[in-house]
Amino acid sequence: MNEQVLQGNWNEVKGKLREKWGELTNDDVQSFNGNVDQLIGQIQRKTGESRDSIERYLGEVAGQFSSTIEKARAAVGTYATQARDSVQEQYEQASEAMRDSYRSAERMVQHHPAESIATAFGVGLVAGLIIGLAVRR
Repeated sequence: MNEQVLQGNWNEVKGKLREKWGELTNDDVQSFNGNVDQLIGQIQRKTGESRDSIERYLGEVAGQFSSTIEKARAAVGTYATQARDSVQEQYEQASEAMRDSYRSAERMVQHHPAESIATAFGVGLVAGLIIGLAVRR
């Protein structure tokens, strides 16, 4: 039996214990402070059930919660893996697009150097005018 699972889900476990053994009071189940032996003894005194049957039931309850936790952990792991793969794929696509654009610009400058210089000069002139007017105000 996993004491950590029982402690971590204690509110749900309390409900299941009171559901199975209606003669248990809130005070009876509140007394669990991480001591499973004490809890089993309390249930034995109140219900007359055997220790083995109580341990089996607590094991089933702990197993239900731990399997739920494992399913959630697996789902999160799957989602994280898919997200990582998607981000990596997007990065590779963007990187390839940037390389293609750079190569294209490089070819353009190599094949048309005069036009490239004129274009760069014109863009610089317009940008300078815009900045100059913005600063002047």
